[in-house]
Order: sequence, then C-alpha cells, then structure tokens
Amino acid sequence: MNYFVGIVAVLAGIGMVVKTEWIIQNFGTSAWAEQHLGYNGGTRLMYKGIGLIIIFIGFLLVTNLFQGFLMGTIGKLFVH
Repeated sequence: MNYFVGIVAVLAGIGMVVKTEWIIQNFGTSAWAEQHLGYNGGTRLMYKGIGLIIIFIGFLLVTNLFQGFLMGTIGKLFVH
C-alpha cells in the first residue's frame, strides 16, 4: 500500500510543480504568500514548495523510509 500512496503523492507533487499557473487560475492567490514570500510570485513559490515537499514524502513512502525519517528528526521529541 505504501508503494501506491507514494507513487500517487509523487505524481501529485509533480503536478503541483508543473501546473502551478493552472492552480493559481482556479484557486486564486494567497495574500499571506504574496506578503511573506515576495510580491507577484509568492503564491507560485508556495505551491511549488508544497509540491516539492509532497514529492519528498512520496519518495520516503516508496522507499519505506518514512517512519525512520520521522523518528530521526521530530520523533525524538515525543518519545521518552
């Protein structure tokens, strides 16, 4: 199941990175992104960044490294 979810996540992330303009035309811009990430391009940067994060998570799922990554980074904050 991780393979399927990971491949879907990678494809969705690639779609977000490649079709950013389509997403902006259909869902609009983000005032927060425009203010904090740059005028007239902050929303594009935000969508591309989210897409890259989704691609990264998808590759972690496909390679079965997601749990190890979480335990190696933020997991130690919650485990005593």
